[in-house]
Amino acid sequence: MSKLIMFNKPFDVLSQFTDKGTENGPRRTLSDFIDVKGVYPAGRLDRDSEGLMLLTDDGRLQAKISNPKHKMPKTYWAQVEGIPDAEAIRKLQQGVTLKDGITLPARAQIIDEPVHLWPRTPPIRVRKSIPDTWIALTLREGRNRQVRRMTAAVGHPTLRLIRAQIGAWRLDDLPVGQWSEIKE
Repeated sequence: MSKLIMFNKPFDVLSQFTDKGTENGPRRTLSDFIDVKGVYPAGRLDRDSEGLMLLTDDGRLQAKISNPKHKMPKTYWAQVEGIPDAEAIRKLQQGVTLKDGITLPARAQIIDEPVHLWPRTPPIRVRKSIPDTWIALTLREGRNRQVRRMTAAVGHPTLRLIRAQIGAWRLDDLPVGQWSEIKE
C-alpha cells in the first residue's frame, strides 16, 4: 500500500528535502519536519507560500497530483492588498493575461479570514492606509507563481498565500509545520 502524507508547510521552507544552502547558510527544508523515508513531494509550493503539500511514495499518484495535464483543482487563500471590486473578481474568474499567456478561468471569491489561520513568522507588512482582503482562488493549472501574478495583474498584490486544498485533500485544521498520513 502506498503512503500519502499531508503537510502544512510553513513560510520560508523549501518544498524539497535537501538544500545546498546560500552564503547565509542552509535553509529550512521538508527534512526539518518530515522523517518518513521514501516519500517525495507531489508538486511544489514556493518558499514564501504556505499550506498544503502532499507527499507520496507512489510515482503514479505523484504524477496524477502534480502534472498539469490532469488539471487537478488547487484552492488557495490569498491575502491581497486593497479591496477587489466585482470587476477584479470577474477578471480572475474569466482568465488574466500574463506574460506567458491567458490563464484558464478560475473560481474566485472574496472570503472571510480563514478560521484555523496560524500567525505567519515574520508577519506580512501592514500599511494602515491600505486595507487588505482575503480571496479564495481555485485553479486547474500550475504556472510559476501564478496566483501572485494573477492578483497583481488585477491591481491587488498578494501579501500572504496559503494553499488550502488539492483535489479532495483539504488542509482543514492541520497545524502549521505538522504532517499526517492519510489512510486510503
